[in-house]
Amino acid sequence: MKKAYIFPGQGAQFHGMGQALYESDKKAKDLFEQANEILGFRISDIMFSGTEEELKQTKVTQPAVFLHSVIAYLVQPDLVPDMTAGHSLGEFSALVAAGALSFEDGLKLVARRADAMQKACELNPSTMAAILGLEDAKVEEVCAGITDEVVVPANYNCPGQLVISGSIAGIDKACEAMKAAGAKRALVLQVGGAFHSPLMEPARQELQEAIEQTEFREPVCPVYQNVDAKPYTDPVKIKENLINQLTAPVRWTQTIQNMVADEAASFTECGPGNVLQGLVKKINKESVTAGIN
Repeated sequence: MKKAYIFPGQGAQFHGMGQALYESDKKAKDLFEQANEILGFRISDIMFSGTEEELKQTKVTQPAVFLHSVIAYLVQPDLVPDMTAGHSLGEFSALVAAGALSFEDGLKLVARRADAMQKACELNPSTMAAILGLEDAKVEEVCAGITDEVVVPANYNCPGQLVISGSIAGIDKACEAMKAAGAKRALVLQVGGAFHSPLMEPARQELQEAIEQTEFREPVCPVYQNVDAKPYTDPVKIKENLINQLTAPVRWTQTIQNMVADEAASFTECGPGNVLQGLVKKINKESVTAGIN
């Protein structure tokens, strides 16, 4: 049976993240210091002792979660993944873990992605909402019925939990309609913008240029990508899927289902928090889960 390694996305950050790694492992410390140099500011200081407000800035959050996840993975001795996947931002971590991207290039792309997404958010004030207790098909139907605003399914997290994304007016309208359709909750999230929606198109275009100029190698194992939940090893296809990821939904439910169908018996979450372990259990309660942080 196969071992899968999975990597969290934005939202997993917490005050003090990565500090234990930095203080207990020389390789981890060297990688954090290398990251400070690449980024041009001491992100490790913000991660270890910055305010919650500083940590919440997209330009900090995304590289911080990436660094904690990737360094936690890289300092483990003799890890050989059979497959990897990451939730949204976590897909970059999964690609580094599988050897498709170098640590340096992965970090540079994540920093560029964060910057591009921040600009797109400022261009179009927008938001997201979690819809709980409604079937995916019903959520899709409600979104499709709102034609005067942008509202789309964004994160298929697990059965009964789908996050939608769009304009502020569109999300407000959708939340009312979701409750009327029988949703247990429709909760507007504290996020900077409509991630994984057409409103991220300016960021997609900016990131496309950076991805196309970056060297991708064939990974040591299949990487299951967000856009269609399927496994890939061809660097050309991996790049294409990564470019489309910003405006397409994260198909996490389908990703875990496909990994289980391909004989993944254990899922190890690398990085801050344990949100993905919880989602895996909701998608397939037989799976064994663990964490490295």
